[in-house]
Amino acid sequence: MRVLLTGGSGFLGSYVAEQLAAEGHVVRALVRPKSDKGVLGRLQRVEFAPGAIEDRASLVTAVEGVDAIVHVAGIVKARKPADFFEVNAQGTRNLVEAALARGGLERFVYVSSLAAVGPSADGTPVSENAEPRPVTQYGRSKLEAERAVLAAGDRMPVTVIRPPLSYGPRDKETLAFFTSVKNRVLPMIGSGENTLSVVYAADCAAAIVRAVTFSGGPSGRAYFLDDGVVYTQRELALEVERALGRRAWIRFALPLPVVKVAAAATQAWGAVSGTAQMLTLDKANELAQRHWVCSGEGARRDLGWTPRVQWGQGVQEAVKWYREQGWL
Repeated sequence: MRVLLTGGSGFLGSYVAEQLAAEGHVVRALVRPKSDKGVLGRLQRVEFAPGAIEDRASLVTAVEGVDAIVHVAGIVKARKPADFFEVNAQGTRNLVEAALARGGLERFVYVSSLAAVGPSADGTPVSENAEPRPVTQYGRSKLEAERAVLAAGDRMPVTVIRPPLSYGPRDKETLAFFTSVKNRVLPMIGSGENTLSVVYAADCAAAIVRAVTFSGGPSGRAYFLDDGVVYTQRELALEVERALGRRAWIRFALPLPVVKVAAAATQAWGAVSGTAQMLTLDKANELAQRHWVCSGEGARRDLGWTPRVQWGQGVQEAVKWYREQGWL
């Protein structure tokens, strides 16, 4: 099978590329001219298609001759809210249109996010049939993209995968937390009793690959992923301390008003400097939610997927890799 992969030069996409290639599939990676091809360049069975999901003309060429598409590309931070919709939503619509024009695809897999549905109100893991209530612009843009994909389900086989927090070696987004604990500082939002579902990046990629290659998988469905455990923020932090072999001396809870002040400051700096910032008032609204938990039972049932790594082992692997790379 020849699979067009978007986002292959990114964190999660690199694992998808590895696993597809390892199974003998040809990966056609859609890449921008300045994309980091480090992991992709070391793989066999990888070919490059120059372009971007915002560039409709490049997609027409990229989809030629492929059997399936895995769409991982997107942005998690933006200079302004409209950017989320331009890339995550409109970019996905562009790719769906190119796929439909191409015709004959065996599967189109879109990697969305738990953020597209939103948090749990009471701590009960969100099910795949829950009514979406995203609380951020990022989540709304991912939901809009999901709807574009699922609307095409009567013309091609489609699957949506909704990971929660994904982590592991190569991840730059969670590295800041590891670095903080290494420096003996452990900040937490509120009491630390807020709950989260997580999934190890390699396990997340395995579900995505399963969705595109498993011929028995139903079309038009959206699936959450999780590693089988609901964690508190405090429990996650404890395992990071264990993996690093050191305990933070400075431990403090950040009240939400303080987080919002910091978010307002970084958002203002982003506006002045013209740069995308992760901590914004929109992100603070996400951090204010008590329960980001979901159930991956549907993926286990329909895709035959099983997560292999839970948080304790996963952070050990991440810390080992960070140290080998000189990141920690």
